[in-house]
Amino acid sequence: MELTAGAGAVRCLRFSSKVVRWYAECCRTPIANAASTPRFPVLGLIHSFMSDEVDGRPRNETLGPPLCRIHERSAIAALPETAPPPASFGVFVYRGGKLLGWWARGLGWPNPFFDARTGEALSPPRLITPAERAGLFG
Repeated sequence: MELTAGAGAVRCLRFSSKVVRWYAECCRTPIANAASTPRFPVLGLIHSFMSDEVDGRPRNETLGPPLCRIHERSAIAALPETAPPPASFGVFVYRGGKLLGWWARGLGWPNPFFDARTGEALSPPRLITPAERAGLFG
């Protein structure tokens, strides 16, 4: 992934020690969820953050079809009838194989959210306390 504009406005929130949420400070637009370390080469990209077309292809074609749904209990609205099925063991095996392959080949770099030299987050993660989270999603 590459940020083509506005990288200076990217900020980071942390709800736990393992996952961070990246967003644009100027408009509070969510960008992605990621591991708190660059060693885990996966971003949960918020698809609406992307342009409708990527390299001349429709966004959904570039991203591919959704494989499953996860963390649906945290949804704030009902899922659409067209939502993909819940995660299966096969999906986890498939994703695990992909992850190991990416990690072994160093495909987590460049990572737009971490400094390639130091591995530090470009924006220090701000911890959201349980009380703050309750106020956000209460």
